[in-house]
Amino acid sequence: MSARRPRRRHGLALAAALLIGAAQAATLQVGPGRGYASIAQAAQAAREGDTVEVQAGEYRADVAIWAQQRLVLRAVGGRVRLIADGAIAEGKALWVVRGGDIRVEGFDFSGARAPWRNGAGIRFESGRLQVVDCSFVDNENGILTAGDPQAELVIERSLFQGNGAGDGQSHNLYVGTIGQLRVTDSQFRDARVGHLLKSRAAINEIHRNLLVDSDTGSASYELEFPSGGVARVTHNLLRQGPRTENETMVSFGAEGYRWARNELVLHDNQLVDDRPEGGVYLWVAPGDRTVDVQGNRLQGASRTRAQVLAY
Repeated sequence: MSARRPRRRHGLALAAALLIGAAQAATLQVGPGRGYASIAQAAQAAREGDTVEVQAGEYRADVAIWAQQRLVLRAVGGRVRLIADGAIAEGKALWVVRGGDIRVEGFDFSGARAPWRNGAGIRFESGRLQVVDCSFVDNENGILTAGDPQAELVIERSLFQGNGAGDGQSHNLYVGTIGQLRVTDSQFRDARVGHLLKSRAAINEIHRNLLVDSDTGSASYELEFPSGGVARVTHNLLRQGPRTENETMVSFGAEGYRWARNELVLHDNQLVDDRPEGGVYLWVAPGDRTVDVQGNRLQGASRTRAQVLAY
């Protein structure tokens, strides 16, 4: 009997700690007539485990830094439109996220500009960030990440459109050397000169998305993994428009293979090349890597002149 008592006390202490944590977590409400008039005020007041609910509407020049380790940030009553109006947090983004486990749901980010032409809707620096049902339109970068190899970015049911500074160095989504990127059921459209999606992550899961440039779009690559890594790309629709800045649609390893494991899986996608001069559906750099290409449909006016694989 004596051997069991410490375990019971330990279990009671753990349960008590969880209850205390739950009791301390709060819901902060932002908006007219609510507890906080601005998102920036709520970002300063929020504590670990809190939920921040932002009432639908426009929030101009209301930038924020989220340094908490656990938060849920949620729009309520409709869309929350975050419009930069010249404001930028730390010279980086509308929101700077450097916490541990953050969920963002229902926000529209637009107009982010920075002195170095790399302003982002969200600048993600560390931890785990989950972005659900958000949009990033007319920023220099939609989301720009730092290079923490332990970081994880998850994007679900979101829109990235018309982002880029026009210099080819900024993109709809620009992911650095983080541990993992997962993008599902989202849309990437009409980046300004930059790529629709660029990722240097060690592991990339890209499934059931639209990555399309319109007839008036000027995106470069539709999908680029310049550092290799593991990239599993399935059930996506990719379309290269006639005004593209780069003939290649999907590129793997163009800057050299950084990671110990480099594997491209390209299954069951539809690739439409509408570049009049002819394009390249897939380009893979030479090196220590594996490539598995199956079940893809290649379409478009220039498909008979396009290079399917160059490796």
